[in-house]
Amino acid sequence: MSQKIFIVADDANILYGLESQFQMAGLEVEVSEADEEIDELISNIKEYDPDHIVLDLILPKIDGFEVVKRIKSDHELNEKEIFIFTDLSDEDSRSRSLELGADYVFFKEEFDTFEFAEKVINIITKKEGRDGIDENEDRDYEE
Repeated sequence: MSQKIFIVADDANILYGLESQFQMAGLEVEVSEADEEIDELISNIKEYDPDHIVLDLILPKIDGFEVVKRIKSDHELNEKEIFIFTDLSDEDSRSRSLELGADYVFFKEEFDTFEFAEKVINIITKKEGRDGIDENEDRDYEE
């Protein structure tokens, strides 16, 4: 069964670049340009039922931290793996993202959609190939 990924980003170049990269890797992809209200976004994520969520923290209408919080507090979504990518390259943003339940944090400094997609695909592929998740695995990534 193919892995499904839901991408939330307001930058069309990043959003559709990632969509293309993930599709080429064999993932099923759904995207949001983050132009809906948070309740509608959460509803759309539930309806699509992805295995993984890629989320930009800085969005025009929605607080990315609140999205992570809502996903992780929802019994239908709380097991979904969340990959954050953000312009907020400070330790507080990283810590807050992880504390709210994000699984990985990537910083957009010199962001390259190909490299980011490759890292996410490698993580997904690595996890598909083993039974358990190493709780001590490094969860922070910097570009």
